Formats: sequence, C-alpha cells, structure tokens
Amino acid sequence: MFGHKAKNTIDSLIGLSTRIEGNVYFRGGLRIDGHVKGNIIAESDERSMLVISEQAKVEGEIRVDHLVVNGEIIGPVYSSELLELQPKARITGDVFYKALEMHGGALVSGKLTHNQVEEQVLKLAPPKLAASNV
Repeated sequence: MFGHKAKNTIDSLIGLSTRIEGNVYFRGGLRIDGHVKGNIIAESDERSMLVISEQAKVEGEIRVDHLVVNGEIIGPVYSSELLELQPKARITGDVFYKALEMHGGALVSGKLTHNQVEEQVLKLAPPKLAASNV
C-alpha cells in the first residue's frame, strides 16, 4: 500500500495565475490550479496522476490513470484506474472510470460509465486536436 502511494507524486504544477490554451501531454503527476483550455493527456507508458484543485478549470478532454477533482471540468473524462470526486468537483461531460470515489457535494452533468478493462478506457476514442487556421 505504501509503495503505491509513492508512485502518485506530483512532478509538475500549472499555477493559479497560469492560463494555457492548447493540449497538455504529461508523464507522472500533474497538479492544475489554473485554467487549461485544451485536452490533458497522460502518456500511457507509465502510471499517471492528475489533480484538479478547487480553483482550477479545465475545458477539454482528460485521459489519465488516477484523477482527483475538486475543481471544474467541461469535457469528457477517461480515468483508467481511480477517479476521486472531492466535495467541490464539477464535471460537465461524460465520465468513464474503472473505480469511483465520490464525496457528498460533487456534481456530474453527464453519463457515468464503468469500464472494467483498463485499456478500453484509453482506446475508446482518440482525442480531438485543437483546430488550427492554416
């Protein structure tokens, strides 16, 4: 049990005063306190953890192993391991998960779908890339 917790460390932080427009790809652990308008995708070759803090807002698709939400997400969510919805979590979009922990006060406006096979969650649909004007 203690070894599993050691793997869920935060390697990167998107601060409260930071706004990102575009897709974010990461490895390991990422905490978001700011605003991201774009997809957030964890590399699939290692375990990943994403924390969306109470002040954070994400507008886009999320694909990660372990997701902890206490802020706002607008878009579909794919969690291939554990999805933790804290009391101030707000998700507008469909949610696909393997295991779910939902605290009182958390809200989901969309379908909750349980997936038993980890790979199925990540392979459901490829993420949509941000359109560019060429």
